[in-house]
Amino acid sequence: MDIGDIDPNEWAAAQRRAEVLSKLPERPSGEQIRDAMAALGVGRTTLFRWLKRFRESARTSELAPRRRGPHSGMRPLAPDVLAIVEMHFREFYATRRRPTLTRFWAEVAADCRRQELPVPSMRRLRRWLDRQDEAELLRRREGKGKSEPIFLATPGSLEATAPLAIVQMDHTKVDVTVVDPVTRLPIGRPTLTLAIDVATRMAMGFHLSLDPPSLTAVALCLTHAVMDKTSWLAARGIEAEWPARGVPHVIHVDNGAEFHALAFERGCAEHGVDLAYRPPGTPRFGGHIERLIGTMMGAVHLIPGSHFSNIRERGDLDPERQAVMTLRELETYFALEIVGAYQARIHKALGAPPAAVWQARIEEVAVRMPNDVRRFLIDFLPAERRVLQRDGLHLHHIRYWSDELRWHMGRGPEKLTVKYDPRDLSVVFVRVGEGYLEARPADRTRPSIALWEQRAALRALRAAGRRAVDEEQIFSTILAQRALVDEAVRATKAMRRDAARRPRPQPPKTIEAPQAAAPRAADPPLVLPYFEVEEWDD
Repeated sequence: MDIGDIDPNEWAAAQRRAEVLSKLPERPSGEQIRDAMAALGVGRTTLFRWLKRFRESARTSELAPRRRGPHSGMRPLAPDVLAIVEMHFREFYATRRRPTLTRFWAEVAADCRRQELPVPSMRRLRRWLDRQDEAELLRRREGKGKSEPIFLATPGSLEATAPLAIVQMDHTKVDVTVVDPVTRLPIGRPTLTLAIDVATRMAMGFHLSLDPPSLTAVALCLTHAVMDKTSWLAARGIEAEWPARGVPHVIHVDNGAEFHALAFERGCAEHGVDLAYRPPGTPRFGGHIERLIGTMMGAVHLIPGSHFSNIRERGDLDPERQAVMTLRELETYFALEIVGAYQARIHKALGAPPAAVWQARIEEVAVRMPNDVRRFLIDFLPAERRVLQRDGLHLHHIRYWSDELRWHMGRGPEKLTVKYDPRDLSVVFVRVGEGYLEARPADRTRPSIALWEQRAALRALRAAGRRAVDEEQIFSTILAQRALVDEAVRATKAMRRDAARRPRPQPPKTIEAPQAAAPRAADPPLVLPYFEVEEWDD
């Protein structure tokens, strides 16, 4: 009962009892006990019962007189009336319509009168509602996502006993627009795939892509997490250490389709990695990776072209016009943020920098490294099953061949496993025995294309009524589309040059706007050829 609901006379009695009992020492003497009994007018048993209750709770309200039987207004509702109240609570009150108490009482009263039952008063109905579960009421009205952050107790946490015991992975849309390395025109917001070691909070690795979350992004991020990053950092001109590496024992992920892909599950099983999935709709179970993602997004808000996290922070800035960084430059920026700031900064939960915790605890475990990083990546790439025909393997309407495949001709209609990288269909990997062999388009004059280009060309051909599509049509369509884009880029640049040459009227004397920075040299395309592994021979 709330202290405001206690009768004034009962509250005065409770205060009198508390005043007497608070003066008793921890071990009162016989004389002190007798004085207290006389002051309160009770026997020894009652005195010690009150004293125990008061000392355990340290609350005066516990000493208020307790009347026998139900309190006023708390009598239970008749079973028939209670059934009506509970029905209207479920189907009317605890819904997104959020009716008022008066309307709720009116609905209950109407049904009670119809069935000739006593109508509960508004006060009794309010008291009945006060005893209902507020978390359940909010969940019914607003959904679990609104209820759990307020009412759900989360005393436990995801704990890892040692480095590499548990690694979490997740994706996010980066809050910054990147530009094309040649034209310096905005091309969109990339997707970041990130991995973190739960025990040490070390960022294990990441991958940036302009494509939505996919199995390829997961494979590249996981390979980056596992590999030694010394040469990777040197290729980006970063003079710092990133010691995190090794095959994890458990990968903890959400329920995205890419994490349930057969290739991902089989790849994890192949390398002795257990998969653990968060329960659906429970983002709190990914707290470690979510906090790291938040840290990374906070860092990119300092970059021109940032979208910020909400409209109020962004103000009137135009991220598309402010964008200056290419995907490669943003990748280097993230790497610097991790090795130069994040892993060297004291982590609140650890009380030490993640890099120091990693160095101190990594000796406790035997770090597993893949014998072949290229093979490790291939194991996680998407796969298809194809029959080897006389003219080669057919995948995505492209015919692939390798001289080594001739030794497998005539072995019946057995299907071979073909792995491919959606970023580059100029080579596929055919599983043969315990290894893979490379197969390339039978026509070596074909340009290198991505899977999204192949699918776009296929849609264009089918939209034009070409139901029977062959390889020649696909590649000719892709080349025509690329030429169209290149011509549009050249025309746009020519129009801008012409506009810059035109004489312009002198503006009134005002504060001059800062001139745009001169364009920098074009970056090389962002190509991670299996993380620059030099030896590709089986």
